[in-house]
Amino acid sequence: MVTRTVDEPPARLVYDDDCGFCTWCAEYAAARGEFELVGFSELTPDQRARLPDEYEECAHLLTQNAVYSCGEAIEEALARVDSPVRWPVEGFRLVPRRDRIREPLYRLVADNRDLFGKIVRREPPARTNTDS
Repeated sequence: MVTRTVDEPPARLVYDDDCGFCTWCAEYAAARGEFELVGFSELTPDQRARLPDEYEECAHLLTQNAVYSCGEAIEEALARVDSPVRWPVEGFRLVPRRDRIREPLYRLVADNRDLFGKIVRREPPARTNTDS
């Protein structure tokens, strides 16, 4: 598991907070690792400036010194959780040119969030935090 120093803030997991599946995934990671969850609707200008222009196309992991996007963000987040799901990630990291597998797999899941959301989901914060 990736550990951080006492002075280092937790990594920020940036996700689509209008998606039930994405919310479930983010909460799963936060329950098992040290993450600050930041929905797209809650991004500060400084956080948004660190992200790629098309940031709403995928999840991101912001650390003090790096920005991970899409499949790489999920790989890095899963490597930081205290859960058995971390073990296959550690093995996967030994695969040469794993980005050729990781990114299409990420896109397959991301493009089918509605389907995966029928299996696991949480009420998205962006839908529950609206003013009445």
